[in-house]
Amino acid sequence: MSPSSADPASSSPPGGATPLPEPSSASPDVTDGAEGTETTAPRSAGATTPPGWLDRLVAAWPRIDPILFAAYAGACVLYAAVAFYGAMHQQTGGMWSAPLDDVFIHFDYARATARGYPFEWSEGNGFSSGNTSLSYPFVLALGYLVGFRGVLLMQWAAIVACTSTLVFLLVGARLLEPVGRWAKYLLPPVALSIGALDWSLFSGMENAFHLGVWALATVAALSVARAADAPREPGARALERARATPPKRLAHLGWAAGLAGALLYATRPESVVCVAALSVYAAIAVGRAHGARAAIATLLRMSVPGAIACLAQAVANRVFTGEWAASGAIAKLALNNPYMTSAEKWDTYEFLATYVVARNTNYHFSDALPWGWIVPALALVPLASRRTRGVAALLWVQVAGWLALVALNGQVRWQNERYTMPAVAWLLVLAAMGLALLVARAAWAAADGDERRQKRPESAPTGLRARLGALGGVAAAARGDAAAHVLWSARVALALALAGLFWIHQLPRMRDQIWFFGRASRNIRDQHIVAGKLLAQLDVRRVLVGDAGALLYASDRPGLDLIGLGGYHDLPFARAGVHGLGASLELIERIPADDRPDTLAIYPGWWGDLPAIFGKQIAAIPVVGNVICGGAEKVIYQADWSPLAFGEPPVSMGADERIVDELDVADLVSERDHGYAFPRPQAGFVSFSVLPDPRGSGRDRFDAGRVIPDGKSEAARLRAPREGQGRLVVRTAAPRAATIRATADGREIGLLALHRSDGWTEASIDLPEGLPETFTLALTPVDGEWVDHHVWILERPARGVSARPLAGQ
Repeated sequence: MSPSSADPASSSPPGGATPLPEPSSASPDVTDGAEGTETTAPRSAGATTPPGWLDRLVAAWPRIDPILFAAYAGACVLYAAVAFYGAMHQQTGGMWSAPLDDVFIHFDYARATARGYPFEWSEGNGFSSGNTSLSYPFVLALGYLVGFRGVLLMQWAAIVACTSTLVFLLVGARLLEPVGRWAKYLLPPVALSIGALDWSLFSGMENAFHLGVWALATVAALSVARAADAPREPGARALERARATPPKRLAHLGWAAGLAGALLYATRPESVVCVAALSVYAAIAVGRAHGARAAIATLLRMSVPGAIACLAQAVANRVFTGEWAASGAIAKLALNNPYMTSAEKWDTYEFLATYVVARNTNYHFSDALPWGWIVPALALVPLASRRTRGVAALLWVQVAGWLALVALNGQVRWQNERYTMPAVAWLLVLAAMGLALLVARAAWAAADGDERRQKRPESAPTGLRARLGALGGVAAAARGDAAAHVLWSARVALALALAGLFWIHQLPRMRDQIWFFGRASRNIRDQHIVAGKLLAQLDVRRVLVGDAGALLYASDRPGLDLIGLGGYHDLPFARAGVHGLGASLELIERIPADDRPDTLAIYPGWWGDLPAIFGKQIAAIPVVGNVICGGAEKVIYQADWSPLAFGEPPVSMGADERIVDELDVADLVSERDHGYAFPRPQAGFVSFSVLPDPRGSGRDRFDAGRVIPDGKSEAARLRAPREGQGRLVVRTAAPRAATIRATADGREIGLLALHRSDGWTEASIDLPEGLPETFTLALTPVDGEWVDHHVWILERPARGVSARPLAGQ
């Protein structure tokens, strides 16, 4: 007897979904549980007619579908990759390059890793925390080892990018399963529809690899959640539920997810938000099935490995660089700016947090307002369906958390907003899910139908009343089916309209991004790679650069990064870069003369007087039609560090005096050793001067210092003289007269009178006897600001010995 709509036990729920039949060897039915539908090939009893090709296809579809989707997704990735790399080769004449110089910073780390110097940006410079991604250089190093050398390493990066993007799509397809088996076919074109995201994925940066690792971590977390939900079958007894997923299996899955999370953190540190979200998601699922203790254990298993990776990185940074934080965080986060007030830092964060949303929705997603908001609007749809709400919430938490975290990065506005692109990728997964929900017939009604079946009364009317009710049910079902069909048609029309509007307004952006990718790659080749090859021809010893990768990669020469992302042993160049150029020069002064850069390869406009004072121009490499390089010309200079004079005594030091202690102000190492504190914020700015040597050598002398405003104090811990008479000496460049009050442990010890001078000048006062072994010296200008460059504590054996005055005084 065929089921009838009048039969409540066999009627279909609204939306077209039918109850899943019990599998039977006598039934050729094939059920797609993800869609909530079944396809039956009816045969009369005893029929011997072989099934047709459509029947065979339907029966084999569960086996064909995964292979077909993988091939389809791979074809979509390959199509997008060819569009971008083809544009590159069209503009570079077939040569591999990259649209960002930062790509070659990864290549520098990768080459050093392949040569046996892991975690070093430049071989011989020691451990560097400047590469934000710890794992990506190892992946690139594998390609370097198997033969992808020189610019061909970009070819390997392209292979990694395409593979990683495919993995992301395959895992993203699993997230769309609740909508239906067919829904995942929407994901590849939707996920690859934003030109700015494709630009980042194929750029050679770690974006694509990060999404691939994220996919692995997500699969691991979903495995934990699904293993926990497995025993929650209707009618299962408590004992059966407990045995269905053994605790050991949950533990193993949890630890595997934790290791995947640690790898995810090592790929991008901002992934802490992903690790946290995935851990909580899986722990909730385990808690529902196995209780609070199991949930807490799962949470710890999935989060502790990532926490250990974070702690290990911080400890390594501290041991090898003297800083807990990575160089990138020090150099790029406004939180580490010593001159900004709390209000200024918050205003900066608010601006960047607004920017990362508005820039994507109002620019990258569309060529005109308000069509870019179609993407987040579609991404909100999955929150309205019970089938997808859990996964949608998981993705939305990561989108919001990621954007909130990268908004701390002052560089988030540059490099085509690549820092925001992981959140864009997850948003597009949500948008594909929302689009699928709009066109799905049964996706909305199935859950409601399940609830109604659960609430259906046990007894039903009989007789005439039952027949009348059945007839009424038929009519109501017909009306309901008609209404559902109209609603579904409206949803499909809305989905098609939104998709069409989005693509019409995204297509110009896609074309722009493809062209931009090719032109930027040409710019990097024409300037950075050409300059690097020239440096190799010049056979330079070490190159001073400013946040540059291709110069060192193409020249294969050691480097020193003035911004500090590359690092040089334990000298804090990243923090010095935040304080000012003078602080960076103070650190170069600490480097042994034979190891200092003999060549500068910089944009002169970035560094003020640096090239004019410390360099002699050798060559300039221009770039035509520049869209990505930091300047129209990369200029190469021969370095001259002769003005640096580390460790020279004060000019006024007597022949019978010796230095007890020395504070080199603006030298962060010296400041750290002396517990130096300057008045902050909005004070203590670093400046430097290069003035004639007061000793009359005929050469200039460099020294950096800090500008201390009138009435503000600076302080440091210094050693006091232990034998004989002590003297405090300060050095400054004094374009105006000033008076400085000096105190020792809060007790005034004298006034330092500074006279106006066009060169270096020194002032001194005698120190009182009885000072403790170390004391806190505070210097406060009382009648105008001054620049404190240097402080010495001198000692002479007896009173009455006159100090040698400055030359010319």
